[in-house]
Amino acid sequence: MSEKTMLPVLPLRETVIFPGTAVPISAGRPGTLQAVEAALAGDRRMLAMTQKENRDEVEPDNLYTVGTIVRIAQVQKGGGGVQLLIHGESRALALQYVNTPGRGLTAHVREMTELEPVNAEDPAFLALYRELRDRAAELGRRRGIPAEMLQQIMEGVTEPGAFADLVGFYVEMGSEAKQKLLESLSVEERLRSLLLIVQRQLALMEAQEEIQQQVQEELGERQREMLLREQMKAIQRELGEEDEGAELEELRQKLDALELPESAREEADRELGRLERTNPQSAEYQVIRTYLEWLADLPWNVRTEDSLNLASAEEILHEDHYGLEDVKDRVLEFLAVRQLAARRAEAEVKEDAAIEADALEDTEAEQAPEVLEKEIAEAKARATAKGPILLFAGPPGVGKTSIAKSIARALGRKYVRIALGGVRDEADIRGHRRTYVGAMPGRIVQALKQAKARNPVILLDEVDKLGVSYQGDPSSALLEVLDPAQNHEFTDHYLGVPFDLSEVLFIATANYAENIPAPLYDRMEAVEFRGYTEMEKKAIAQTYLLPRQTEQAGLHEGELEVSEPALESVISEYTREAGVRQLERELGKVARKAARRIATGGTDQVSVELETIKDFLGRSKVHPERAGAEDIVGVATGMYYTPVGGDIMFIEVSAQHRTPVPAVAGEPEQAQPGFGNLVLTGQLGDVMKESARAALTYARANASRYGIDPRKAWGSELHIHVPAGAISKDGPSAGVAMATALVSALSGNAVRNDVAMTGEVTLTGRVLPIGGVKEKLLGAHRAGIRAIILPKENEGDLDDLPRDVLDQMEVHPVESIDQALSIALRGASMSEGRLRFPELPLTPGAGSRGLEGEARLHGSR
Repeated sequence: MSEKTMLPVLPLRETVIFPGTAVPISAGRPGTLQAVEAALAGDRRMLAMTQKENRDEVEPDNLYTVGTIVRIAQVQKGGGGVQLLIHGESRALALQYVNTPGRGLTAHVREMTELEPVNAEDPAFLALYRELRDRAAELGRRRGIPAEMLQQIMEGVTEPGAFADLVGFYVEMGSEAKQKLLESLSVEERLRSLLLIVQRQLALMEAQEEIQQQVQEELGERQREMLLREQMKAIQRELGEEDEGAELEELRQKLDALELPESAREEADRELGRLERTNPQSAEYQVIRTYLEWLADLPWNVRTEDSLNLASAEEILHEDHYGLEDVKDRVLEFLAVRQLAARRAEAEVKEDAAIEADALEDTEAEQAPEVLEKEIAEAKARATAKGPILLFAGPPGVGKTSIAKSIARALGRKYVRIALGGVRDEADIRGHRRTYVGAMPGRIVQALKQAKARNPVILLDEVDKLGVSYQGDPSSALLEVLDPAQNHEFTDHYLGVPFDLSEVLFIATANYAENIPAPLYDRMEAVEFRGYTEMEKKAIAQTYLLPRQTEQAGLHEGELEVSEPALESVISEYTREAGVRQLERELGKVARKAARRIATGGTDQVSVELETIKDFLGRSKVHPERAGAEDIVGVATGMYYTPVGGDIMFIEVSAQHRTPVPAVAGEPEQAQPGFGNLVLTGQLGDVMKESARAALTYARANASRYGIDPRKAWGSELHIHVPAGAISKDGPSAGVAMATALVSALSGNAVRNDVAMTGEVTLTGRVLPIGGVKEKLLGAHRAGIRAIILPKENEGDLDDLPRDVLDQMEVHPVESIDQALSIALRGASMSEGRLRFPELPLTPGAGSRGLEGEARLHGSR
């Protein structure tokens, strides 16, 4: 056991001194400087001790107990302290620390002796020692130590313990690991620990070298690629193809900036690689380039913010359109649903974000608003993505297309119209495959490119006029487009990658909804446009059409005045339509003729009155039916509906009675030609012909009740004619008018000329409901009719009529033909549930009983 010695303490931070090593040290703390002065005043020895924690204050509790006795070899004083060169001599154990004033911290020290191996010549020990020397030499070479210096160091230390201390000092590891090596007195244990550490260092360096080699290779490839590209640019400049390279680079940058789906990104990268390898003069180069330009121009992640303000939307609809209240209500309901869904989606995202914000740190919370805004936009898009596909069905010119424009304006979305009238090729919808010459995307993808947003309003105009040919059925291609469950992965044949159409608001229009294929119609929600009344047309003309045509004719306000009677005349006598297109054309003619008069200097202002309207538009082009001037036997006034509006029609019945040919002795009577026949003229359809037969059967079956001579009922040739024979007519709603005209012709009772009627008649005399009530009654009102016979079940349809029209009309709801006849036939009435007629002259030779007998006789036949 060595003797105890009192030595000044040299505290070290993050450094461990081993015996046999020379280390430069900087000392600047006051206590350390006092200890150095004390050592220099004595034998220049100190105890180098490592601090457990890196603190400025030197405290015995913060020092390890095992250190190294060092000797100060050189001292160099500076402005902030001293620079020392110290040599480690031996390990030492600090028994006790003493803080002596003027001498710094000192310690009672006892030197420690190494534990040599039991047998220094043991092969295992020698192998361990040699392996450490070899690995340490390899580590030195890898670190770049010159070979001569490394050899000098290795040859200068031959003892295993001293070599272990040398390697332990220079190897890279933490101060705690080095302190453990210093405290280890067993040479063999230190050798084993160091061999493990050196092996790890070598493995780490090998991994670093591999990574560095890979990086160098990648950098070399990039440098090579850059060099080749520069050479290619030089070649292109020589060939005059410099613009191609610049455009290709611009295309690459556009594609890299897009947030493409994975499948689209793979396809774009693949085609871009092909484009770079293709000769710009080849045809394939242009095909690939066009395809990539389409990919780059599509709005993959660009959307417009929806403006879901119902008050503003309602104001826009009323500003753009007059009337169409039912349609406006449906549109506002549609927008209200979207607004509610978007509002709740935003609330849910904010609620979730508030819960997550409680767990976020301040640094993360700074980025939350940007992330939150993006999440809200995506949540709104998802909430409003799946909605009904609206189908605006109605006659031309009633505002279907303009309503769709107003919806887009109310939502703040882009608007694109796709005209489908006459489309007969499926590729018009889905696009052509790129293998074909001149291939291009379908109209849906083209509309998205035009809109430059992934959530526009796309109007599919005239969807009922799609055709079918050998090239496919385009309506079938629309099935996927208009199905919210499928269109999120719509794949155009040209693009070959899916595009999400779920955020697109599709609106379809059609004139005849029955012409739309059933599977396609089933995917849409129909909103019916009925057309405008004459009052609505007049208001539209005064508010919208006339000012617009006046401006287009170059006239200023006040230079053209059209009186209300003249405007009504234009509507009724020069146009016949459900919408207002033809009306606008006629007003345009008036405005142009007025502009000509003003331009020639004849006048400064033009006034158009009812008396002068012919000077502007010529003779009347439309001659609507007017109510009959007098009651006529066998002529009833019916009503009909067409896509251009309603009107009245006259149903005329003529009964020509023919007597039987006298019977030859022994033979039965012979009927003359035409005996009991029914003749129908006026280009009637099958349904209307069946209504006429049903009405005749009912009249014959109830001949005695209506005072009809049975011989006339069964023995007359009945001719039913509906005027305007050049126009096809069909439908069951003329049944009441036909029955009334037949009973009038057979009974001799005149039909009231001021009554119009509609309804389907059964063989039992029931009156069934029909359609188009609003248009029919408006047409009757326009014709001067003020009394209407209507099926009882159609009473609810009267709510659709303007109140001012309804107040001028007398409507009679009926359930049976008897009720209708009591109103329509002059002098007829209902008494005790039975129809009563005035007394009429009977057929000569037949009394009332005789008539009933004839009825029974013919009934038996």
